[in-house]
Amino acid sequence: MSSTTEQATGARTWSVAEHLDDILTAVQPLEPIELNLLDAQGCVLVEQVTVPVALPPFDNSSMDGYAVRAADTERASEASPAVLTVIGDVAAGSSGTELTVGPGRAARIMTGAPLPPGADAVVPVEWTDGGTGAGPARTMAPHSASPQGSGGQVRVHRPVTPHAYVRARGGDVCAGDVALEAGTVLGPPQIALLSAIGRPAARVRPRPRVVVLSTGSELAQPGEELAAGQIYDSNSFALAAAAKDAGAIVYRVGAVTDDAETLRATIEDQLIRADLLVTTGGVSVGAYDVVKEALTAVAEEPEGEAAEGEEGEDGSRAVHRAHVDFRTLAMQPGKPQGFGTIGPDRTPILTLPGNPVSSYVSFELFVRPAIRAMMGLADLHRPVVRATLLPPHGAGDEEPALLTSPEGKRQFLRGTYTGGERPEVRPVGGSGSHLIGALAHADALIVLPETVTEAAWGSEVEVVLLG
Repeated sequence: MSSTTEQATGARTWSVAEHLDDILTAVQPLEPIELNLLDAQGCVLVEQVTVPVALPPFDNSSMDGYAVRAADTERASEASPAVLTVIGDVAAGSSGTELTVGPGRAARIMTGAPLPPGADAVVPVEWTDGGTGAGPARTMAPHSASPQGSGGQVRVHRPVTPHAYVRARGGDVCAGDVALEAGTVLGPPQIALLSAIGRPAARVRPRPRVVVLSTGSELAQPGEELAAGQIYDSNSFALAAAAKDAGAIVYRVGAVTDDAETLRATIEDQLIRADLLVTTGGVSVGAYDVVKEALTAVAEEPEGEAAEGEEGEDGSRAVHRAHVDFRTLAMQPGKPQGFGTIGPDRTPILTLPGNPVSSYVSFELFVRPAIRAMMGLADLHRPVVRATLLPPHGAGDEEPALLTSPEGKRQFLRGTYTGGERPEVRPVGGSGSHLIGALAHADALIVLPETVTEAAWGSEVEVVLLG
């Protein structure tokens, strides 16, 4: 990475790809830990998991009905049912060895119950009279309400073949099989499999803890009264929600005023719970760009006598050194960006611009891939497709017949995407980086590369899908 001094002189403009490459080179996957299954949801498995016992571990019934010898039912019909003696019940959770089904015998069996010795098939209760002596049964009488339910006789109206309605031992997975490979993302089905084979926990890369804070003395929190010159803080909420959506554990910090010392103290307080810090605002060239001022000052000041994180003789905390590059990127929106590390553990920090659209686009391009890289995910980026560019809904004849983009910059415009055989995308809202209302209605970003200054309606464009 270049030095802060070099960037301050405007010696270089960075491309989106270069900035992202630097971030992904510096950000490392988090160290694996053992997590309980529900805490491991959404995380990446770091070890191969093999099956310790067969699943299912025993032959069991897939229906409520009667465990029988198939040979006893081979001539059964509605007109001439097979009449079998019921010897008892086999409930789910029982051992299944209490009863033995001999010739002419049957045992009432519940779904999931082990197949008793001697039986080789299950007759669904709907194929029998349910032990009532009447017509076909619709359901099995509850054990507690039918003292005769587990005895007497049952008439079977249809034949079954051997192994009918029996879930065979190991029919799902066998002992020694590979259940899940390392690198698998643990979703609900994978959690189900791990619990089914008796695993209470999994070794995974954890979700990164991401601290999001916005800067600006003009920011008020939703629910507060707005004073003159104030606006509500939307960036920290948007970025916190986006980080959560990316898979992170998120801590949102209320807006910090435009004071470098206050910001530095706030960041230092947050380091204890941060694997990644994300700030928004204060990275441009204004007199009150506090993030740039605070972190540049930290990078340039000499080490104090106090150790990092300890108190100095005057009672103040020693400031953790920061190494942050503030860059100008060839993109719109989102030109001013910063990236580096801070604190004794060299915690990554990404400093994003303050305009709402700039902030959100920057998150999608740079922060989201960093979060997913820290999780050890292979797929870091949003899907990218090609689509036909159409005019905005409601556009009149007076509207330009194309989109324009500044030469040398990669532009990201909000859009609404329609998939199908012929994907289409329409711009929504203007290009202003403050137009958050339009952002709320967008589900895609229209990308116009650095070499493209015009894109006519009907032309094909690159689209980043946000949904």
